[in-house]
Amino acid sequence: MTELDIAEVAHRAGVPASTLRYYEEKGLISPVGRRGLRRQYDPGVLERLALIALGRTAGFSLDEIAGMFAPDGQPRIDRQLLAARADELDRTIRELGVLRDSLRHAAACSAPSHAECPTFRRLLRAAAAGTVGPARKRAPQPP
Repeated sequence: MTELDIAEVAHRAGVPASTLRYYEEKGLISPVGRRGLRRQYDPGVLERLALIALGRTAGFSLDEIAGMFAPDGQPRIDRQLLAARADELDRTIRELGVLRDSLRHAAACSAPSHAECPTFRRLLRAAAAGTVGPARKRAPQPP
């Protein structure tokens, strides 16, 4: 397969060209050259972008993702880091399950008002204490 133009990569990867340029600034991808003013990429960039997308979906920062590639561009993923993230996702799933169940209870509760529902009052106390829902996330990073 021949080199891919930035527009083709953006289209195939489902990301705007501005994201590709940003990833290039962060050192996550590199063009192989230019044709006129347009960046050209090796077709392997699509797999790399898929790995970046997977990492982002899993909640890794771009800096963490960048560390998952060896200098030669091949994936070098720390298995302990993956296991830790999976554990974090398990905690989040449990917390969200409790939140979901509490909200369902509150929606169907026969108490005259939510203020009188013990389950809803526990949910409010947990929310006030910051112990309900997923752990506080880091500040979002640009695409």
